[in-house]
Amino acid sequence: MPLKVCVKKSKLSYFRDRSSKLSHNILIDLKKLTTKEILQENLSRTAPGYLRSLKILIPNVRSLHNVGSIFRSADAFGISEIILTGITPAPPRPEINKTAIGAEEFVDWRYEEDSLKAVDELKKEGYYLIGLEQTNDSTELPDFEADTHPKMCIVLGSEVAGIDEELLPYIDEFVAIPQFGKKHSLNVSVAAGVILYAMLEKLWKS
Repeated sequence: MPLKVCVKKSKLSYFRDRSSKLSHNILIDLKKLTTKEILQENLSRTAPGYLRSLKILIPNVRSLHNVGSIFRSADAFGISEIILTGITPAPPRPEINKTAIGAEEFVDWRYEEDSLKAVDELKKEGYYLIGLEQTNDSTELPDFEADTHPKMCIVLGSEVAGIDEELLPYIDEFVAIPQFGKKHSLNVSVAAGVILYAMLEKLWKS
């Protein structure tokens, strides 16, 4: 019996040593990119066609940190412009800069006090307005056909009340993110990141 135990330990030791060597060889070939290398890679890319014209409208979202996070995501996905309206705070604000980590300096943005005026201008420019909202007629995000609309603007809403009631009649299509948990909503900046990545997947070859 002691001999069998000894043999088992020997085999286990062999496999551990072999696994360690294999892992070591993999790690030799694998390295994390430096910040400079990541920047060079990002600058060598161009956002897909329709994604480059995508805008984001943020009406009456009070949280500065959420606004900053949306700026950061917008920069990452090469979004055309962010439009801030109503009580939504605008840069420069240290709280926005904290979560945007400076992205607000690279993303085009403008502030419009009147949300309806901003929406009206977008409609006149031929933008298809996508309301990120849970309604009885929302299209689930995986089913949304993004490549049929060359000019799109995503309209976000506050976490408490969602998109302002006065804006609902101007939305061309409502889109909802499918959820499977006990809570009924996502943080607005998280939701923005989710829909932007979905847009990237849908428009990757546009």
